[in-house]
Amino acid sequence: MSTNISKLKREVLLAKIKEIRTFISAAPQDENTGNMLSYLSDLEKDVNGKKYGLVFEEHREEIDEVLDTHTPVLTEDENLFIDNGGQMNFLVEGDNLASLKLLEKTHKGKIDFIYIDPPYNTGSKDFIYDDTYVVKEDGYRHSKWLSFISKRLLIAKSLLSNNGIIFISISDIEQANMRILCNEIFGEQNFVGNLVWANKEGGGSSDSKLFRIKHEYIVVYARNIELIDIAGVKISNEDRYKSSDEYEAIRGKYYLQKLGMGSIQYSSSLDYPIDTPDGSTVMPKDNNGGKKACWRWSQDKYKWGQDNGFIEIKKDSKGIWTVYTKQYLKCDNDGNIIVRTNRPMGIIDEFSSTQGTKTIRQIFGEAKFSYPKDVNLIIWLFERITNKNITILDFFAGSGTTGHAVIQLNAEDGGNRTFILCTNNENNICRDVTYERIKRVIDKEGYAASLKYYKVDYVPISERMYYEYADELLLHIRELVELENGVNFTGNAEIGIVLTEEELDDFISHIDENCKKLYLGHDILMDAQQAQVLKDRKITVNIIPDYYYKELEG
Repeated sequence: MSTNISKLKREVLLAKIKEIRTFISAAPQDENTGNMLSYLSDLEKDVNGKKYGLVFEEHREEIDEVLDTHTPVLTEDENLFIDNGGQMNFLVEGDNLASLKLLEKTHKGKIDFIYIDPPYNTGSKDFIYDDTYVVKEDGYRHSKWLSFISKRLLIAKSLLSNNGIIFISISDIEQANMRILCNEIFGEQNFVGNLVWANKEGGGSSDSKLFRIKHEYIVVYARNIELIDIAGVKISNEDRYKSSDEYEAIRGKYYLQKLGMGSIQYSSSLDYPIDTPDGSTVMPKDNNGGKKACWRWSQDKYKWGQDNGFIEIKKDSKGIWTVYTKQYLKCDNDGNIIVRTNRPMGIIDEFSSTQGTKTIRQIFGEAKFSYPKDVNLIIWLFERITNKNITILDFFAGSGTTGHAVIQLNAEDGGNRTFILCTNNENNICRDVTYERIKRVIDKEGYAASLKYYKVDYVPISERMYYEYADELLLHIRELVELENGVNFTGNAEIGIVLTEEELDDFISHIDENCKKLYLGHDILMDAQQAQVLKDRKITVNIIPDYYYKELEG
């Protein structure tokens, strides 16, 4: 049945369905009539279905089949641990849908910033669906892509904190679909902007017979638009602030702006005389070529400005006394110290994929990854959030640009941002590119940052009771605790983890004097003596949530 029906036609169809149901209900009941009533209910549901939005064929992926019969777990490759102080970050190798399922357990409502650069679905070997490239000739090309991305964005929404924000890079191939999909998932009211990245110096479609397309888009949505703010960018006319006075150390330099204006709405209360240095007076019209005008400030505000050094009166080239206010770089006209910024433009005309490729070449000596984003573009996006203590997620991590940007920006502005990167290991990209890039950046620059490397594994649960595989899940709880809390248990005497009664007995018997915190399995009961020992040692106890152990519902 077509979903493209008018409101009137829908009402007519529903009325006919109701008549048929009434007729069948009055007939002798048997298996066939029951089936018919069930069919009518399904039909009614279809007619009453979505009235506006995306309609696409849902496709199951191989990972869906795996997740139906297995639960994902994490296993650390301890040989790849990078310990260089600073914040703890995480790289997860595996299908990102499985990774997101695990993050639902550890980071639901805790991610402040998501940036993703998903496949653009160009039809030129950039989007693999079930181990097969989706080509332009595929009749289900857009449906496959929408089905693929919608599953991941639905989980991404659940991960965002109340003041969280998501930035999605996309090209014009799927940009329109992405907008409608995000309206449905995040809510149209939470649309922040559709930024256009001009991709300066990028090659673009130089062989196009029509327009040469160089730009891409960055679609931005908030979890709750009422709770976010976008930081401004550096002002473009800073060189205008050239004059100095005795307040420069606090207020910065300034430029002069006429107090008399003819372009604002006239008010007699703003049309008053001002005394000049030679004892004469000047009126607003005198500073406006004799035309009717008024001052921008009230008399009280003018007196405040005069008392606090915000006013300058001097003669112009025609010998007319002219009244100016001082526009300071670091101080507003109420005396408040500020950082002067401009609202960011919706068109980003800086940065380039060419520079992104150069960065990869500088790190590896060769182009190990095609079309990487410029690290400076991602830093620019991070800088739109004033909070420097945020958790950042990228579940299409690719070459690791997001992680590189976090580490570099923290070093530049003293931030404490942390990142979680997720990517598959197709052609060994996770191990040989994503991880290796982060490692080399840390080593070369000496950045204070640490990284744990996890791999997604699977525990079979089909036709098994929970108690039959519980012990297997227990072997992977440590990684989830580390991931959620940004900690490292290996070789760390300040924290401990106990998941069984036997481990608790051993921990109590051999407590390290440096231990300050214990993560305790939710089903382990301490006796009074054990509790007292921990209290005496001033060890904080954190209970590991029970949902770590089981598959999330829904």
